[in-house]
Amino acid sequence: MRYAMNYKLIGKILAFILILEAIFMVPAWAISLLYHEANAAFAILKSQLITLLVAGCLMLAARNATHNFYAKEGLVTTGAAWIVLSLLGALPFWISREIPQYIDAVFETVSGFTTTGSSILSNVEAMSHGLLYWRSFSHWVGGMGVLVFLLAIVPLSGKNEGFTLHILRAESPGPSVGKLVPRMRQTAKILYLIYVALTVLDMIFLMLGGMSPFDSVCHAFGTAGTGGFGVRGDSFASYSPYLQNVTTVFMLLFGVNFSCYYLLLIKRVKDVLKDEELRLYITIVTLSTLLITWNISGLYSSIGESLRHAAFQVATMISTTGFATTDFDLWPSFSKAIMLFLMLSGACAGSTGGGIKVARLMLLMKSLRRNFHNVLHPSEIRKVRVNDVPVDEKVMNNVNGYLIAYVAIVVFSFLIISLDGFSMETNFSAVMATFNNIGPGFQAVGPTCNFSAYSVLSKIVMIFDMLAGRLEILPILVFFSRSTWKKN
Repeated sequence: MRYAMNYKLIGKILAFILILEAIFMVPAWAISLLYHEANAAFAILKSQLITLLVAGCLMLAARNATHNFYAKEGLVTTGAAWIVLSLLGALPFWISREIPQYIDAVFETVSGFTTTGSSILSNVEAMSHGLLYWRSFSHWVGGMGVLVFLLAIVPLSGKNEGFTLHILRAESPGPSVGKLVPRMRQTAKILYLIYVALTVLDMIFLMLGGMSPFDSVCHAFGTAGTGGFGVRGDSFASYSPYLQNVTTVFMLLFGVNFSCYYLLLIKRVKDVLKDEELRLYITIVTLSTLLITWNISGLYSSIGESLRHAAFQVATMISTTGFATTDFDLWPSFSKAIMLFLMLSGACAGSTGGGIKVARLMLLMKSLRRNFHNVLHPSEIRKVRVNDVPVDEKVMNNVNGYLIAYVAIVVFSFLIISLDGFSMETNFSAVMATFNNIGPGFQAVGPTCNFSAYSVLSKIVMIFDMLAGRLEILPILVFFSRSTWKKN
């Protein structure tokens, strides 16, 4: 059977997303006016007009769009949405000349929307308040997903038209995505209500600790989206221990599968306590924190201070947030090796975090154990089970396919950016930091440094890595595949 891709409906969805983006810029514009930053306000306003113009052209071309929508359209829509969103979202930085090079503006914007937190800025405190807000807000809207937000507020489909599941599956992080409730739009609303509630709660706790309202909003956005853009050059180092501890707790909370919060809301506490992924996540956090605390105890004045820094960095790495309270690049190799593992593992599926995801690591371990068992008992058929439920073999195949693509992209990216001549540790950690949506790496891209010294080619590669990492690889690979654009 042959069918033409539904370009009109894809264009219609992209138009809605760009209209939302223009609306999202309004608070940044207002903040610029409040702080008398005329240049930034003009740049944001001009960017809004350009974005609306593009949206209008797409809407005009997409009139009379039909609702025939398949999995391939869902993947293409997701990939296209994030690319267009980033290209136009970079305009305020570039038009204002606060980031003079457009490729650097795109890098910063992609890093924001993908909740990576890798930056090309050497003096973040020199940036205007309006653009600092826009930079941090990109984390928040990218954390849960702009398409999920669109599904929650805009009735794109008519009754019984279920293409929303294709979009939700393409954008949401994790091995598989299902419905919390029968209707997908209601599921999207529930996810965002939980997300908003936790974000507001974080803001309140930060302000109770003496953080200014502006800083609280920006840091809550960065924590909720597990992004890591801050408003100070030293990230969280100059904030009080209370504020650091609050952020540690909320980074870990945003690294939990949001389905667990929904189960708590409907009083299914036992199901949450029995969740194998959550238990493994807590185990990894606890063991990593204790081991790093022991390893760095000689670097700080007390065990309490060592524990605070260790817990913060474990939380920021496993949740892939990217904040820092200290220069962890100076820590012993053992602690840095643990953090490299945390970069790989990432947070739970269905959270706002990046990385491979704890769920995939758990499935890979269970698959390895099953294969070992089958060698000893070749006639026995054994299913992989999670929470006492058999895992579909399609999910296992997807996990294996993801791992192959993951390794291939890491190797290819590492080879390309190694042309710039930095050390192996710098280049490898730069790839891991961008692909896993972490933010800082080690050495020349450590917590006190930035990515500005890389060439244009390397930045383009890392932009691809950030998008591929946030979208779980497949939507970006499908978008750039030649076969996608053929009738089939």
